[in-house]
Amino acid sequence: MANWDEIKRIKENKALVIAEKKSAMKMADSCDFDIMHINSKGEAVKAESDESTDLTKITARVVINTTNLIDSHCDCHIPGIWNKTLKENKSPYHIQEHQMKFDHVISDQVTASVKTMSWAALGQPFEGNTQALIFDSIIEQERNEYMFKQYMKGWVRNHSVGMRYVNLFLCINSEERYYQEEKDNWDKYIPQVANKSVAEELGYFWAVTEAKLIEGSAVPIGSNYATPTISVKSEPSTDTQKDSREGTIDKDEFIQFLKSNLNN
Repeated sequence: MANWDEIKRIKENKALVIAEKKSAMKMADSCDFDIMHINSKGEAVKAESDESTDLTKITARVVINTTNLIDSHCDCHIPGIWNKTLKENKSPYHIQEHQMKFDHVISDQVTASVKTMSWAALGQPFEGNTQALIFDSIIEQERNEYMFKQYMKGWVRNHSVGMRYVNLFLCINSEERYYQEEKDNWDKYIPQVANKSVAEELGYFWAVTEAKLIEGSAVPIGSNYATPTISVKSEPSTDTQKDSREGTIDKDEFIQFLKSNLNN
């Protein structure tokens, strides 16, 4: 049941709430989910992990985030939310539990993309589709042995996006003139919400139309529950000659790195 005292407080302090949301990094953790594999027929089936002990490298395809679903932050990510940021950050970090530390990096060999998937393919009881933020990550045992084994054994059931809000809109289901702007937002975005009953019970939600991708994480539990591991595949080990520049920093690359961070 909608808490109208809380909704009125949010409305009265909307600018402040938006500023607070934009100033903090959102960690949209996901909830418990069985490891799934999408087969050639487009069906969701339990993934079978390869427990061979001689593997040192795997490729994991994981869902970091899905749109059209209200999460525990009362946010609904709108399709197109990642369009701009993926042009700017084509290879984000895949890390462990939102800890941006060297010993928590799972992979920096990541290809991020957006794929339209049916809810049914993700094992969800909703009609229609969602835009899934997908990471294809090459995971090496040497980099993070603990998480390498977690993926190998099929124990990573959930993922989460670390992001910063760019554009978001407060949506309120009220016919009062005081909430006219927010009601217009509600009417615009509610048709896109898969779990409408959540929005109707709350009486409001936030439609997030653009966000900046910081990282994607493996997490044990959280808020967006449609973020499984899709598949884990073995990668053949190859002996490659090390780059003679290993351990050095190219000056031009370093300057470009500094410029990009100053603009963030």
